[in-house]
Amino acid sequence: MKTHDAIYAAILRVLRPLVRLLLRHGVPFGTFSDLAKRVYVDVALEEFGIPGRKQTHSRVSVLTGLSRKEVLRVTRLDKPDDRETADRYHRAARVIGGWVRDERFHDESGNPAPLPVEGEGTSFSGLVKEHSGDVPHRAILDELLRVGAAERCDDGKVRLLARAYIPVSGDEEKLEILGTDVSFLIGTIDHNLRAEPGKTFFQRKTMYDNLPEEAVEELRKNLAIQAEKFLERADRRLAERDRDVNPNSTGKGRRRAGIGIFWFEEDVKSD
Repeated sequence: MKTHDAIYAAILRVLRPLVRLLLRHGVPFGTFSDLAKRVYVDVALEEFGIPGRKQTHSRVSVLTGLSRKEVLRVTRLDKPDDRETADRYHRAARVIGGWVRDERFHDESGNPAPLPVEGEGTSFSGLVKEHSGDVPHRAILDELLRVGAAERCDDGKVRLLARAYIPVSGDEEKLEILGTDVSFLIGTIDHNLRAEPGKTFFQRKTMYDNLPEEAVEELRKNLAIQAEKFLERADRRLAERDRDVNPNSTGKGRRRAGIGIFWFEEDVKSD
């Protein structure tokens, strides 16, 4: 029972910022309820079957606490489709990542070089072809210009302004980050709760709760710079073994892996 109490308390803490976001975007409880029911049913169908036996709606009903009629209803609901937004986000991120780490697109100082928009080899179109596949380079350029990650120079070249794809406008792209980053974090916590000693994933944070506002301003900027440098090193290390970036990387299977860092702050309420 203590475990359930801990889970319920954790759910309340996780839901508070999520519900705040949902209310801000006009998502009513009924819609959230249907989405939650759909996920309950999908996970029960896909991950909680009995080996060697086909999962049934009756068993899903028992697992989820939903009636068979409700299970059938939510399985017939249309699924939200954000593939276009997700594809745009990931393609833009790959192009910036390639611009940052691929020495062919660097200047003499080892930094991302201003690039002519078109041309073979060391050009923006060549960068997109190398790191984002068969997609029009103009579309990627428009996206980077739109979010402020790049700018046009007076000589017609394109200069990188941000070393990571961080949307500054457009709720769709920001919500794509919500969907991926939060799910990865919760997935890591779930893995660590079940993992044997020595097989847990890295999951750490450091936090203090009596910091003056001036110190928070300073720390936010300073630690962001340090975090950015670490993530660039991590990106290069991951790219070395990614078969899309490095076709010479060998091994079996296909896994997704990465590491994330985020800053958080809030007012501490007086007792």
